[in-house]
Amino acid sequence: MTTETYRNPILDADWSDPDVVRVGDDFYLTASSFGRAPGLPLLHSRDLVNWTLVGHALERLEPAEEFERPRHDCGVWAPSLRHHDERFWIFWGDPDQGIFQINAPEIRGPWTRPHLLKAGKGLIDPCPLWDEETGEAYLVHAWAKSRSGIKNRLTGHRMHPDGTELLDEGKVIVDADRIPGWFTLEGPKLYKHDGWYWILAPAGSVETGWQGAFRSRGFFGPYEERIVLEQKDTDVNGPHQGGWVRTATGEDWFLHFQQRGAYGRVVHLQPMRWGQDCWPVLGDDGAPVAVHALPDLPPQPPAAPATDDDFPGGRYGRQWQWTANPGDGWATQHSADGLRLTCVRSADAHDLRKLPSVLTQRLPGAPRTVEVELRLDSDEPGARAGLAVLGDAFGWIGLQRCTDGTAHLVHRFAEAVADAERDAAHPRLAPEGRARLRIEIGADARCRFSADTGDGFRPSGPVFAATPWRWVGALLGLFALAPTGQGHAGAASFTRFRISPS
Repeated sequence: MTTETYRNPILDADWSDPDVVRVGDDFYLTASSFGRAPGLPLLHSRDLVNWTLVGHALERLEPAEEFERPRHDCGVWAPSLRHHDERFWIFWGDPDQGIFQINAPEIRGPWTRPHLLKAGKGLIDPCPLWDEETGEAYLVHAWAKSRSGIKNRLTGHRMHPDGTELLDEGKVIVDADRIPGWFTLEGPKLYKHDGWYWILAPAGSVETGWQGAFRSRGFFGPYEERIVLEQKDTDVNGPHQGGWVRTATGEDWFLHFQQRGAYGRVVHLQPMRWGQDCWPVLGDDGAPVAVHALPDLPPQPPAAPATDDDFPGGRYGRQWQWTANPGDGWATQHSADGLRLTCVRSADAHDLRKLPSVLTQRLPGAPRTVEVELRLDSDEPGARAGLAVLGDAFGWIGLQRCTDGTAHLVHRFAEAVADAERDAAHPRLAPEGRARLRIEIGADARCRFSADTGDGFRPSGPVFAATPWRWVGALLGLFALAPTGQGHAGAASFTRFRISPS
């Protein structure tokens, strides 16, 4: 009998800083969403391998005025997902504001408004624990040096069991400056197992680090440590930061990320067992696995978070996020299929990185072809709409209305150091104001743009190498813009968005 296997990564896109919980026969996962809205994605699985996106827990970021513009290195950092007292709980750190908490009776909500549990700069990566043996509740968090001047240590608190307040000033329970060779300790996940308090936490930075385990008989320490997952002789750099979950039959698994440049932080699944010395053993004796036998769970049909969209009734699917809190009327509903984006007036129309009105989804981590059909329904000179690859550098292809009333196909880009875009190819006439747009994403996130304005697809400009944001993988984006001015500037319609294997 052949054992069925899975292959890593199980989520081949930027689902950064994953955490996971089991409730009954269901597994749920959330991830960092930084400054995009809606935030806190919620994924569901029955087998830990096939996942679907079922919603978001955070409709808008607060305070709203802080997220009217893109802030890709701010917002929701490294959330923890737990189930306690018949409710789902998510804790996260906003490095500029503090530690927040929300909760809901069901994974799809309704979720409470964000509650600021601890205010302060540089408070990140919080994780709660409700100790069922003692009735006590605790919280551990890390520090961002960029905001607080502190890093490489974990602080613990007693917490009110209702999750509304911390009951002390906090104590450093792990100081990794005292551990030879350890640096950038962060991302703690807190558990109680076999009479020990366990903290699973990464160190060594996102691209080159490792996964650590800490244990103590008391929450406030002292803790002993061990490296339980590292690259070794594999090609999985920096395997760390994630969550442990146990199946109903007692199997243990660990989900973590791997930083892959423009693709962001893709998610791997590692087998986990407890060694004879009662320490966890992850992967293949501490090395990440590429292929492994499936978890002992009921077989499930192949599934992955949605990417394609026909935009029924003008509504976009839950895979899309704005680059900041959305404004009123950016996307209008109607009776037919297709996304109708208002041409938002902006003085920053020349730089997609500064715009909140770009509708995005994650860049796929394997070679893919992205296509969408566009119609520019605007007579405003300078109005434009298109399909973009967006990061510290960006490139886009689309349509622009000229001063003589004609529509032209344009292809533009900007390097990471540039303040504005410039042409990647000579504009050409789009007689009907329509175009089919295509991006072929090859190895190393190298993107080839092309378009069809009625005479078949033609390549446009040189290959563009996608780049990440500071903490975020590159994004695919749809947008409609117009120069500053008065009155309504028209709209653009997008139909048949597709991502297919190349």
